[in-house]
Amino acid sequence: MSLRSTLIRLATATAACALVSSVAVSPALADDEWGGGEDPGSGQGGEHDHDHDHDRLARGVVTAETLLLRSAPNRGSQVIRVAHRGERVSIFCKTPGQSVDGDNIWYLLPDGTWAWGAARFIEVIGHEQPRWC
Repeated sequence: MSLRSTLIRLATATAACALVSSVAVSPALADDEWGGGEDPGSGQGGEHDHDHDHDRLARGVVTAETLLLRSAPNRGSQVIRVAHRGERVSIFCKTPGQSVDGDNIWYLLPDGTWAWGAARFIEVIGHEQPRWC
């Protein structure tokens, strides 16, 4: 394994841990960002069912015949897995990255791999739009 591959894997793991840590440390902020916090007047003490946190993720469908999902938001990064046309994916967040056909937005997909996919080839479905990373 090359030094570059090792550094890319380390950077990806660090970024994923930072994302998970920031949500775990500040759940009130996470609720505000997702718009899913409890109504203070609801009498439920502000707690919510964490089993449904995945329901707040944006959803998408792959539009490319095959889409390479990568370790970073650019075409030069390591391929983590391949998604196929029609595959439904969850979108954790979006960030600017390398432009793909004029679109520089990339989505972080938590579907078991925490891989990046070019937004150019993922159509957002449903009412929940991806938040910024």
